[in-house]
Amino acid sequence: MTQSCLGKIRSYYARFSDKEKKIANYILENPEQIIHCTINEVAEDLDVADATVFRFCKRIGFKGYQAMKIALASEIMTPIQQIHEEITERDSEKTVADKIFRSNIRSLENTLQVLDANSINKAVSILLNAERIEFYGTGGSSMIAMDAYHKFIRTGIKTFAFVDSHFQLMAASQLTSKDAAVVISHSGTNKDTIRILETANENGAKTIGITSFPKSPVSQKADVALITSAEETEYRSEALASRISQLSLIDALYVNIMIKNKEHANRSLEKVRNAISETRM
Repeated sequence: MTQSCLGKIRSYYARFSDKEKKIANYILENPEQIIHCTINEVAEDLDVADATVFRFCKRIGFKGYQAMKIALASEIMTPIQQIHEEITERDSEKTVADKIFRSNIRSLENTLQVLDANSINKAVSILLNAERIEFYGTGGSSMIAMDAYHKFIRTGIKTFAFVDSHFQLMAASQLTSKDAAVVISHSGTNKDTIRILETANENGAKTIGITSFPKSPVSQKADVALITSAEETEYRSEALASRISQLSLIDALYVNIMIKNKEHANRSLEKVRNAISETRM
């Protein structure tokens, strides 16, 4: 699949340095012009070194400037137009709904672009071999952790999640090298979340971080980092928009575990179904 150059730039944008944002803005504003320019011409226009432009191309996942140009040319020549619209006070209710859905679709597409296959493989392996899985998240991320618990309890693997951050820290202190901790934080900088992750690491547990920032403490301290992406608008923070990607990522991990641990998972799922059906009688 051809890499989406513009999608990658938008998804990484909040994490760029000032120089990188300068290059990003130039590409986003002049995509047609870029495909006819040399790296020297772009660097001269922006008053930066050729090496700075080259490093930017590497930063967004391309081997170099030429590889980025090929991807960009392929992208802008397709009939599919990127929809990038801000919500305004003049919008009708239906228009607002349309833009929210399109924003969610973009978040999923951008996350798919930055999702690393090797990281997914490692995360699935950690979860599959864990005796116990605990999901952690504070604030809005605690709801993502509880959703993960609601799914993974069906796998047959011992699974736990707590909303209160103090309970989370106490639970993390009891983890062992046979356990796995999944830490969810959009920013990756929440102090409570970082302490929980550090405690899990200190106890030898395998750790997975789900965050939107590759260079954040959660991403750097976790054994495996899974990166999600979202765009911020005036009425909707990047953190809120990222949740749809986080939920989808949790879904992907859950289904992988169910497939790879099919017999055990099916027995567990049947127990859950029977228990629920009995409450409805």
